Amino acid sequence: MTKREKSFSQDEEKVEQGEVEQLEVEQPEEIESVKKVIAGEKEKAEKYLANWQRAQADFINYKRRSEQERAEVVNYANSTLILNILPVVDDLERALRSVPDELAESPWVNGIRHIYRKLQGVLESQGISAIEAEGKDFDPNLHEAVMTVEGEEGKVIEELQKGYKLRSRVIRPTKVKVGKGSEPPSNNEQE
Repeated sequence: MTKREKSFSQDEEKVEQGEVEQLEVEQPEEIESVKKVIAGEKEKAEKYLANWQRAQADFINYKRRSEQERAEVVNYANSTLILNILPVVDDLERALRSVPDELAESPWVNGIRHIYRKLQGVLESQGISAIEAEGKDFDPNLHEAVMTVEGEEGKVIEELQKGYKLRSRVIRPTKVKVGKGSEPPSNNEQE
């Protein structure tokens, strides 16, 4: 007897003895409910994936923003110190402008000019630049109007105090006199 025949005969014996295992055939309703459960789980998985992707994008944006803020802090950390030095620069400029002509070429005045140029060089190397104002259009982002005088309307007539930028950021606006246009003649002048 071959193996196949033995197996077949054993199966016949089991059938005769009633030992046949009952195979459960799934009903169509159960298949549909399983499909619904699978669809629900798939929807949940897609939702979780979308939330994870959103959280990852938020984290990347946060990281980029914090790095940008850190770089800005480093770039502008010295602005307070520089703001405290600028009045000294103003005083040196006023002192050099008020030197009498007969003392203009004396060694100590030349020494002060040299110190002033050196200080300007240090400030420039740190990213400080003066804001040009006189003769330019008034810009409230760069200039602080202290008063208005007769002159071309909207133009800076006179610079009262230099303004400075640290790289692209204004750290001290230029104090200026702004033209308000010509005044119309009064009634007495018309007669």
